[in-house]
Amino acid sequence: MPAHKSDHQIIQGVTEWRYDVDQSNVCSFIISTLLNSKRLFESLQNQYSFCFINFHQPFSGLGVIRSPACKKVGKIYTCHSLSFEEYQSRNPRPKSITRRIIYFLNIQARRFIERKVVGESDRIVVLSRFTRERLQRVYKIPAEKITIIPGGVDLERFYPASDRTKIRQRLNVPQKKMIIFTVRNLVARMGLKNLIYAVGDVVKTAPDIYLVLGGEGPLKNDLISLAQELGIQDHVKFVGFVPEVELPDYYRMADIFVLPTMELEGFGLVTLEALASGVPVLGTPVGGTAEILGRFDCKYLFKDTRPESMASLMIETCRQFQNNPRLRQDVSFQCRLFAEKNYSWDKNIDLLEELFES
Repeated sequence: MPAHKSDHQIIQGVTEWRYDVDQSNVCSFIISTLLNSKRLFESLQNQYSFCFINFHQPFSGLGVIRSPACKKVGKIYTCHSLSFEEYQSRNPRPKSITRRIIYFLNIQARRFIERKVVGESDRIVVLSRFTRERLQRVYKIPAEKITIIPGGVDLERFYPASDRTKIRQRLNVPQKKMIIFTVRNLVARMGLKNLIYAVGDVVKTAPDIYLVLGGEGPLKNDLISLAQELGIQDHVKFVGFVPEVELPDYYRMADIFVLPTMELEGFGLVTLEALASGVPVLGTPVGGTAEILGRFDCKYLFKDTRPESMASLMIETCRQFQNNPRLRQDVSFQCRLFAEKNYSWDKNIDLLEELFES
């Protein structure tokens, strides 16, 4: 990456080696990734005898798999999402024929590369049933080859607030409002336009609702304009990119966290971070969110992704918490307990080590 000052770095005791990529265009990116990841692996293989490799994305994975030195090394692929689906979601279909052809070829190339890597891997790890089913449907991967190991959350970093007043003062968030928080990449699949529309409906009957929206992305100006168009600019605060060091306090200052995803929510670590912070989560029944909240309490799932459905449950939940502060405290305790019991990194690592040892 442009910000990297060297080709390797020790981060919290783990050595990260890096290879150059040419990001001039899609072809140069893929070709440089395949060549340079292969070259880097071979230089490392001469120094270390790897028992297995755990891939986390298909491009560097294919580069390594192409190396003869990789033939006798065990291969595990962790699939966070399907590469070509992520590309389609992030990039709208072009209007011109030429660009549409390039767009189509890009999708097919990503699909071919990912199919090759998952096919060559000995085992595949996914974070949710949703991703497992996508792999089985798209690439015909046998079920016995796939292991579900959910993501984890840092329970020491994300924990409930002892005093939300001070945190709200520091973050310049209204003290007496019912704060709804979300943090997302500002792209279409995240459903943030629907959330803005929902807040527009909510404030008609619950004017003390205040949405804090964190994140950057191409939709930022559209979302700001939409809030102004709906006349709710005084009920929405766009805080932009939230630095990692600030993120725990943003969760802690909130009454409710909302995840309005439209599609491809492979898991949703933000859901776990909010729950670990003692913040109830309302989410659309999409992908991994349905699995996490369905396991916690189905009543916190929206019926669907429509703004009307979001607004209805947001109003109901806010009223319950406002009318019964003790209920909010009890739910907060249950959120934290649920995260500790089911999604600690210790639990995640134990499952991963069992797979590695096998």
